[in-house]
Amino acid sequence: MSSAPKGSGAAPETPLPPGVLRAVQLRGMFVQASWNYRTMQGNGMAWAMLPVLRRASEERRAAALDRHAEHFNGHPYFDSVALGALSRLEVDEADPETIRRFRAAIRGPLGALGDRVVWATAVPSFALLAAVLYWMGVPGAVVAFVFLVAYNALHLAIRAQGFALGWEAGTAVGPRLRGLDLTGRAERFAALTLALVGVVSGVLLAGGRGVGALEWPWFVAALGAFFVGYVGGVRLWRPTAIVTVGAVAILLALGSASLLSG
Repeated sequence: MSSAPKGSGAAPETPLPPGVLRAVQLRGMFVQASWNYRTMQGNGMAWAMLPVLRRASEERRAAALDRHAEHFNGHPYFDSVALGALSRLEVDEADPETIRRFRAAIRGPLGALGDRVVWATAVPSFALLAAVLYWMGVPGAVVAFVFLVAYNALHLAIRAQGFALGWEAGTAVGPRLRGLDLTGRAERFAALTLALVGVVSGVLLAGGRGVGALEWPWFVAALGAFFVGYVGGVRLWRPTAIVTVGAVAILLALGSASLLSG
């Protein structure tokens, strides 16, 4: 391994073969496979980095495995950023204490960013779009396919681009992430999704498949959702995301049961 750069800026003096980096990325898909209450994702992170750590001296490899198996609790998709940056630090043979401090500092922000972008925005938005497609009469199998393609395309892109960003930026990955404004993009995407849901819902309620076809539970739910959204605005989006998706699922079940019984 090289000892010149220390994890940021210029490329390592001895670049790793692409196959090694790909192996780390693929292993990163399974960081939660050995999740436990003591180290959480720590064992998975250490296992994912083995292809890089094997190229170190035996003494450094043993110490590196120990520190990367320590407690780590980020986000399973955005952990790829940490894997890239930590791999870069190990390749550059950065000071072990620097690596440990960087590892501890990055896990919380990555977890919060992933929660905001993925769990609180992308998943509810994709679920709402899927519900609208189903409401419009698109076959259920097609709706499920569209949802799975959109969701998996997002998380695979986050994993691939996140690892590349971490490897390139090293310890400077924080400012690079802030420059991408992922939270702002997620908020704009959520706003567009809600606007689309509102437009399509209005068209369906006003059309031939309107109140009479949807029956009173759908109409009351639509009015209630409009009122809550009008009063609360985007402030209510995050805390009510799970409730919203659950309500949509219940309404879909009621509508399906009504159609089957009819």
